[in-house]
Amino acid sequence: MLRLLVRLGLAAMAALNLWWGLWASLAPWHFFDGFPGFGHHWTAAYPPYNAHLVTDLGATFLTLGALLAVAAVVADRRVRWSVLAGVWLFNTLHLAFHAGHRGTMSIVDYRASVASLAAGAAAPLLLAALDALANRPQRSTPST
Repeated sequence: MLRLLVRLGLAAMAALNLWWGLWASLAPWHFFDGFPGFGHHWTAAYPPYNAHLVTDLGATFLTLGALLAVAAVVADRRVRWSVLAGVWLFNTLHLAFHAGHRGTMSIVDYRASVASLAAGAAAPLLLAALDALANRPQRSTPST
């Protein structure tokens, strides 16, 4: 059950990163102006718009999404942990910047943005911990 949960977590993170990556790569201005959606404008809170940087961010999300998708389907723990380590590093560095820079966001949006980035940094650690539990050696019980 834990193995399935880890694979589903990896797949969900892959889908999210692939969505963001496609959005930023194919429509960089729309991504900049509208991310994360639902009437919020977190990326636009850090002007000015730069197509190169937004497109590069899209490429980063696409790369992370592809790696997460591979980790979700490959039955190699070293692959899963390597991908999770890379995603954790990116997400932690991303969080570190935004935790110290509010931009022009309202306090509510700023807190929501930092909370979502913190969840993104915690998710790879949680999945790695679940993966470790799923793959721990089974103890044999003494027979009586």
